[in-house]
Amino acid sequence: MNKVMLIGNVGADPQVKYLDQGVCVAQLRLATTERGYTLQNGTQVPDRTEWHNCIFWRKLGEIVEKYVHKGDKLYIEGKIQSRDWTDRQGISRRTVDIMVDNMELLSSRPTASLPEKQAEHPKSESDVVTPSDNNGEYPF
Repeated sequence: MNKVMLIGNVGADPQVKYLDQGVCVAQLRLATTERGYTLQNGTQVPDRTEWHNCIFWRKLGEIVEKYVHKGDKLYIEGKIQSRDWTDRQGISRRTVDIMVDNMELLSSRPTASLPEKQAEHPKSESDVVTPSDNNGEYPF
């Protein structure tokens, strides 16, 4: 099973693009932090922050565009997807993305009410931007 659940903070405002036929794809970086602690012998283990590249398709992407901003706290569910590509300098690269299926905004926004947060990933090949279509990168 390929299932990811994360709670973290948005590092910057989302990048949003609309593909052919109006399909929305949004991307953001989510920071998750494991709190530090002290071992019994007194050794301090510092906080550890991981950054996750999160991709949102269709209606979920539109919701991200409208409601999600830098600093917001999010709960997301999705799956891990890696992709290999070659950059402009000819160097092989690997990127790991979280393809988000479900999201919940945990930051309080007193004046905004969020619509249904569930969305499906694209089903048809025409709705998908693949690494080979865009030199290994999503359209951001």
